[in-house]
Amino acid sequence: IGSHLVDALVSRGVNVTVLDDLSSGKLDNLSQSLHKVKFVTHNLEYNAKDVLKAIFKEQDYVFHMAAIHGGRGYIDTHPADVCSNLALDHHVFQACSDSNVDKVIFASTACVYPTKLQDEIGSDYKLKENDSDTSSLEVKLSADMEYGWAKLMSEIQLRAFHKQYGLKCCPLRFVTAYGPRENETHAIIALIYKAVEKMDPYKIWGDGNQERDFTYVEDIVNGCLLAAEKPINDGTPINLGTGIRYKMKEVVEMICDILNWKPKE
Repeated sequence: IGSHLVDALVSRGVNVTVLDDLSSGKLDNLSQSLHKVKFVTHNLEYNAKDVLKAIFKEQDYVFHMAAIHGGRGYIDTHPADVCSNLALDHHVFQACSDSNVDKVIFASTACVYPTKLQDEIGSDYKLKENDSDTSSLEVKLSADMEYGWAKLMSEIQLRAFHKQYGLKCCPLRFVTAYGPRENETHAIIALIYKAVEKMDPYKIWGDGNQERDFTYVEDIVNGCLLAAEKPINDGTPINLGTGIRYKMKEVVEMICDILNWKPKE
């Protein structure tokens, strides 16, 4: 997602600094824009505070996309690793506050919502931002696995920086993003890969009735840019999704129809 955001910003004539340790992304993803940006290799989890402050002091807006993350299988088997996002996010928010950046756009996730709301198969209920309300710590909150809890707590951190220091900020709850430059640990790319390779039997995760709202990466990027422009500055979260849910088996059928191929089983 970050590389697509960089491309969009560069196309608008923005001076962009990219801060990344390339632990999950690849430099090739920036091939369109690398010669037009400043690239800094740095690990945000193990950082020198003054280094981050110096980098952010030159920035007007910070789009904080960095995280320990992966597909569902990864975050399920690496619970301790994804919890380190709490420290990573704190370092970024503190440096942004100390450097007086104009605004922070934070990549959160739909995993901050209670699993009981996510798992209602066949329901037409659409998740609303106040289903996981970080504006009041007196309400009961719940999230999806350690990854969701870490992101939820980071949203609360971000609000705290706004309350104490006036840091302008907006967390965006990405809803199952997909698109180019993604790897096969995520659902859509994995399903396409299996169909392209004509894997038969064609195995899918679960029974195929799981429902997801899939959001194309360019729509996610447009949402990020709008969040920077709009006067939403107090940590109020925004969902970035389509509001349309598909069963996994429906997605498989669409992929197979496009490729004009169907597995026997």
